[in-house]
Amino acid sequence: MIKVILIDDEVYIRELIREKLKNNFQDKIEIVGEAEGVSDAIKIINKEKPNLLFLDVHLKEGTSFDILSQIDYKELNLIFITGFDDHAIKAIKVGALDYIIKPIDEDEFNTAVNKVVKEFNKNNYTKESVEVSKEHFTKTSGKKRIILKTLENIYIVYEEDIFYCKSEGNYTTFFTKKDRIVVSKPIKMMEELLSKDIFIRCHKSYLVNKNHVIQYNRNGLLIINEDLKVPVSSRKKDFIIQEIFNS
Repeated sequence: MIKVILIDDEVYIRELIREKLKNNFQDKIEIVGEAEGVSDAIKIINKEKPNLLFLDVHLKEGTSFDILSQIDYKELNLIFITGFDDHAIKAIKVGALDYIIKPIDEDEFNTAVNKVVKEFNKNNYTKESVEVSKEHFTKTSGKKRIILKTLENIYIVYEEDIFYCKSEGNYTTFFTKKDRIVVSKPIKMMEELLSKDIFIRCHKSYLVNKNHVIQYNRNGLLIINEDLKVPVSSRKKDFIIQEIFNS
């Protein structure tokens, strides 16, 4: 059985989650505790040693990241429950963590829980994912990192090490200093997670780190180095040149 603790300062949300787990996952999941604030959550987590936390971002006495900074969560699975908080949602996405938006959608909820059940014994790199999300949420790191998940691996990448991104349908390839990383997300979704003052959409299929561009040539290409060249959409040419070379 997967041991679960529910952490949310809204009683009805905890009741709703409890009901959904009872109706759909009673044979797989056991609820071992609930909390509405940071201090109570830490106590019950340390006592019960759960496998999965449902946790809201904003709680009594602080945030869920305050809890995670004070417990050993290396073996924990996390599902965040949050309202329409753009900053919190982006922080969670940057860390490639699972989340559900309030009001809770039945299908979304079941998908998130089924994923935990299916991947329960896998190493999901929760520690690194939480650290990256927390950096973004609290704005405590000078160099921004992002978690990139592929079918086989999980990469922790500094934004400054990304040269450019290339779209191929619903897949995006990240060209970095060390690797070429293919994630099963469209480039529009990945663009939303990267810093807008560093990355610029120069073409419908390309997103470039303007800090790595050294030249724009007569063939309509941004030159990063002798091996890496990125096309520029003709309608965006003047804007791109202004943004990269004259800003």
